[in-house]
Formats: sequence, C-alpha cells, structure tokens
Amino acid sequence: MSTATLELQGLNFNLSEEHLAVQEAARDFAQNELLPGIVERDNEARFPTEQVKRMGELGFLGMMVSPDYGGGGMDTVSYVLAMEEISKVDASCSVIMSVNNSLVCWGLEAYGSEAQKQKYLTKLASGEMIGAFCLSEPEAGSDATSQQTTAEDKGDYYLLNGTKNWITNGNSSGVALVIAQTDREKKHRGINCLIVEKGLTGFTVGKKEDKMGIRASDTHSLLFTDVQVPKENRIGEDGFGFKFAMSTLNGGRIGIAAQALGIAAGAYELSLKYAQERKAFGKQIFDHQAIQFKLAEMATRIEAARLLVYKAARLKDEHKDYVQAAAMAKLYASDVAMWATTEAVQIHGGYGYVKEFHVERLMRDAKITQIYEGTSEIQKLVIARELIR
Repeated sequence: MSTATLELQGLNFNLSEEHLAVQEAARDFAQNELLPGIVERDNEARFPTEQVKRMGELGFLGMMVSPDYGGGGMDTVSYVLAMEEISKVDASCSVIMSVNNSLVCWGLEAYGSEAQKQKYLTKLASGEMIGAFCLSEPEAGSDATSQQTTAEDKGDYYLLNGTKNWITNGNSSGVALVIAQTDREKKHRGINCLIVEKGLTGFTVGKKEDKMGIRASDTHSLLFTDVQVPKENRIGEDGFGFKFAMSTLNGGRIGIAAQALGIAAGAYELSLKYAQERKAFGKQIFDHQAIQFKLAEMATRIEAARLLVYKAARLKDEHKDYVQAAAMAKLYASDVAMWATTEAVQIHGGYGYVKEFHVERLMRDAKITQIYEGTSEIQKLVIARELIR
C-alpha cells in the first residue's frame, strides 16, 4: 500500500493514499451534501432519508465489512477519518453511520453465523437497510446487566417481551439486535442477543424522542409483545449476549470518540474562520489576545483528542487490546467536544446563539457524546479496571 504523509499540527502520521482519499471523500460529502438544509432538518427533527441513502451509495454504512458481504473492507482508521469529517457538519448523520458500522455490522460480522451474514449483513453493509442496537431499557442504562426484556426459550423460537429505550435508528431500521434475558438465575451469563426483523407480529415502534441535539436522527422506544424470534436468529451460543454487547460497545466507543472529535473540530474551524472575518475595536477579533488564547487551547485539546482516537483505531486494526484506549478516547474527546463547542459559541458572541452560524447546534450535539455508548463515568470505571487488570 502506497503511503503519503499527513501533517497534523507539526506531527506526522503515515496514512496511506487510500486513507487520505476516504478523508477527502467524506469531507466533500459533508460539505456539499450534508451542510445544505442542515438547519431545517435540525429544526424539524427530520430524518435525513436522502442523505442516508447517499451514505450507503458512497460506502459509508459498511466501511469495515468484508467485500464478501458487500462492504468496503476498510480499516478502523479509515472509519474514524470519515466519522470525523462527517461529524464536523452533521452529527445526526454520523450517529446513524456509527450505529450501523460499529454496533450492528461489526457485531454481525464478528460473531454472526454465515447464514446470518448472508441474510442481513449484506443488506446492512450496502445501505439497502440500516440497523438498530437495542441494549438500553427504562431501568437498564449504564447497568446493562439488569435486563428486564426477556427472551423465553420455546424450543425452536424465543418469545420476546419488553421495552428498549433511546434506540438510534429505531423507526428507520429494518432489523434490530436486541439484548434480552433468557435465564435470570444465570444473571449476565443468561443473556442473549437476537436479530429481530421489523414487521414481526408484536414488534412496535414507540414514540419519537424530542431531543436537545442530534435531532435529525430518529430515537425511539421499541416495544416487544410476545414476538416470536426464530432460534437461528440468536447470535452465538446460548448466554453469549452480554459478552456480545460489551465487546461490540468497546469498538463502538471508537466511533463515538471520532464523532466527538469531529464536533469539536467543526466548532474550532468555524470559530477560526469567524475570528478572521469579524471586527471589533477596529481590528479582527483574532488579533485580540483573549480570542487567540481560546483558539490556541481549542486547537491543542482537539489535537490531543485526535491522537487518542487514532491510537485506539490503530490498536483495533492491529488486533491488540484496545479496551482502555477506546474508553480514554471517548472520555477525553467527548469532554473536549462539550468544552470546545461552548467556547465556539462564546467566540461568536451573539451570533453564536443563533442557528444559522451552526455552533449552537454543535454545542447541543456535543452533550450526548458524554452519555451514549457508556457515560463518561462508565468510561472512568472501564479505564480504572484496565489499570489493574
């Protein structure tokens, strides 16, 4: 693979020409196809149907999936490069992309049967349909072991009952990976993951959440009432579900870290541009030391976050232990995203408080990166456990 050098604030990363091509393609797509209409989609909480279709056509929904199943066969570094560029503009689209890539496609390819891959993964990787990952419940968010959704073993099928909350792609997905308790006495060893097709009797979509940020992505509750799920739709052996969920989330954290990085970088780029255009007291506001210091610290923290994200991605690609690196990347990048977007609004002054300048949306979008796929507090627990493991 031929290589080129990408310089990031004086540090050199050896990225392949393919990596740089993916980054450029994602940047062009974000600027040319996501940016137009983004304020309206946010205002109306309107799912970006056409934009998601284009992501599928461009290969952004199955980036790491093997070409044998219709995917791009790319590495995790390519994925985070694309996530960063898309998240600079549209975090709603990037979370749709993240769930489909990191949680649904990756989980199916890593642990699904050949029949499951042929039936579902090929459609998910190509964007013919998108998937949902269903772990959180009304009483089981960070405490993922407390699953109240049940999958009762009926011999050749499971009888699924329960409710899942905060499900990204909840209404737009064609298939959902549902974590459910089969044997309560076995606790987390009695949990399974089932592939549940939309349209099965008893599978209904609940209300759409009216969210502070990532408003164009559809977040719903999913309800299961005596849904009969064929036994062949169980991923892995009986009782593998909890391990499946935790392993999948470890990789998903890299995607969300890249999303947070992109949100922060997008806010920084808008702020730098604004600071060179806006004048106050007879000169560009960039010439005021107070603004220079804000931008300098933004650039520094974003660069540190980028290093953590890239490190986690490279460890995953090299098949090394990346659990701690992924948790560190998500913890730090999400904090940087929240801080940097708040600073961006401050730099913009009154203009930062209105929607057409975009930074207020980025600030609203940033907050969720500290919450989903493991809160910041959970990341600290993961890191602490890894320190003494």
